[in-house]
Amino acid sequence: SRDLGWTIKADGEYFRRVVPSPPPLEIVQIDAVKMLLDMQTPSGPLPIVCGGGGVPVTRMGRSFANIIPGSMEGLEAVIDKDRCGALLARELNADAFMILTDGGGIWENFGKPGAREMKVVSVSYLRDSKAGTKFPGSMGPKVAAAIDFVEQSTNPNAWAAIGDLKDAAHI
Repeated sequence: SRDLGWTIKADGEYFRRVVPSPPPLEIVQIDAVKMLLDMQTPSGPLPIVCGGGGVPVTRMGRSFANIIPGSMEGLEAVIDKDRCGALLARELNADAFMILTDGGGIWENFGKPGAREMKVVSVSYLRDSKAGTKFPGSMGPKVAAAIDFVEQSTNPNAWAAIGDLKDAAHI
């Protein structure tokens, strides 16, 4: 790893390569996604977008003589799937952004006696309580993406939800 300039860190009993995780700035194929959604019927097509967060790329500038300005170049990074989903929802002018999990939504006093899953919370509550910060690799990014969607949406009635897949119809 040293010869390649990689950063490696322990992850439980294994090791993993650590790379930057910049926030997504653009859904490159948003026009194709919109076209597929415009032609959607009850039988399809159903576009699958932002899976795994997408492939991190950057647009090249005019600094390189042998690269066409505006062309894409891959980056050694990861794009957070939750933030990518929030950006997609905003670019589609969605009214809502739902993150479905296999572990439920936001809990008050998680892991303690009297813990309860919260049905409705405000952005200010999430910020003030630092919800998700104890779980930066799992719930933290989901809470941050939900906040980003609500705060950055052009729709003043935009809402976000985080909940268990089995409860999706009731969220």
